[in-house]
Amino acid sequence: MSTSNDPRSTLEYQEFDRRHHWHPFTDTRALNKKGTRVITRAEGVYLWDSDGNRILDGMAGLWCVNVGYGRRELCDAAHAQMLELPYYNSFFQSAHPPAIELARLLAEVTPAGLERAFFTNSGSEANDTVVRLVRHYWSLRGQPDRSVIISRDNAYHGSTVAAASLGGMQPMHAQGGLPIPGIEHIMQPHYYLLGEGRSEDEFGLFAARALEDRIKALGAQRVAAFIAEPIQGAGGVIVPPATYWPEIQRICAKYDVLLVADEVICGFGRTGEWFGTDYYDLHPDLMSIAKGLSSGYLPIGAVMIGDRIAETLIESGGEFAHGYTYSGHPAACAVAIANIGILRDERIVERAARETAPYFQQRLAEFRAHPLVSDVQGVGLFAGIELSADKRTCARFDPLGTAGGLCRDLCIQNGLVMRAVGDRMILSPPLIITREQIDELIEKVALSFDMTARELGI
Repeated sequence: MSTSNDPRSTLEYQEFDRRHHWHPFTDTRALNKKGTRVITRAEGVYLWDSDGNRILDGMAGLWCVNVGYGRRELCDAAHAQMLELPYYNSFFQSAHPPAIELARLLAEVTPAGLERAFFTNSGSEANDTVVRLVRHYWSLRGQPDRSVIISRDNAYHGSTVAAASLGGMQPMHAQGGLPIPGIEHIMQPHYYLLGEGRSEDEFGLFAARALEDRIKALGAQRVAAFIAEPIQGAGGVIVPPATYWPEIQRICAKYDVLLVADEVICGFGRTGEWFGTDYYDLHPDLMSIAKGLSSGYLPIGAVMIGDRIAETLIESGGEFAHGYTYSGHPAACAVAIANIGILRDERIVERAARETAPYFQQRLAEFRAHPLVSDVQGVGLFAGIELSADKRTCARFDPLGTAGGLCRDLCIQNGLVMRAVGDRMILSPPLIITREQIDELIEKVALSFDMTARELGI
């Protein structure tokens, strides 16, 4: 058995990975030819691989390591809780202090009216839970036909069967017979891609009114909820026009459609506010959270439940027949409590909003002049940068992903993790990134863009 003092070689790790480890969202044949990149340690905003290369993590893991790597406080919280109570469940009319304290704390930091937390292990499970909660709520209200949930094209809400159905990504729907019945999709508020012929404000209203059109087409008596990320993350960091969300809220209120905010990526500081709902002044009935809840140190997610839904379930009585073995796992809850404590005590969200996020967006805006770049969008500490075959006409690469895949690999070669969504390059660094580290990140992005342009003859 290998130990930390006697590590395997990279080739050994890659061979065992090839034989025994099946990766998510991966072309296994292509990976087996190339070999896995083996990450062995991390500190702050940096990763190290098994060959000793230092890599700046421009994606905070998977949008989640908000307080950065190597926070001893989070490790100590897990260790202490495991010694005290390593596991117990929330079934059988039982609870434990970490779950109770975290639920209370979440009621403090999330927007008003979201007073109760239902714990899950991930954002996918949180959105799975949303489907059950929404439909159960309307059934208890005597309207069981209100079961349709409307989402958006190119949305990502997770990879379980229900969550992937909520999402609007066609490659996911092509596998496994998705979406499940009762899920509808409308256009995304992607001005760069879909807004031709309209001003940005006009397009925001146009995209929002697609929701009203679908509600009318289906019949309001059938529509249970609308779910959306405040800013689409995995879809490419799609920032909606300013007119979009006020109109969405008006439409939901008019037709009494529940509003579900998927805050799995936007939550816990990514936008420069604690939540994307704070950034846009939204008033959701349900909010799904995960990722930044524990900064990724242990798996945990939750659904924050609005008062009118909670009160209906309580007054109606009976069991909500849903839950997970690890709902509110004691160690995960303890880490989440400590993580929120770090965010609060060090004022990480406020400092990022005031200092590093504006600088990050300012430096990224410089890429609008790059011959490969046709669009730069961002809020807070995340952004999407569109690579185009011809920036004058915004022509897309054929096949889609030609530039993105190449650029992603060159970024790694240059010591940077930067994600590609088609030909849209995504950044979402830890919230603790400094101005000096942002400069380093920008330098690595510029080098990678230049190399990509040269290889593509642009």
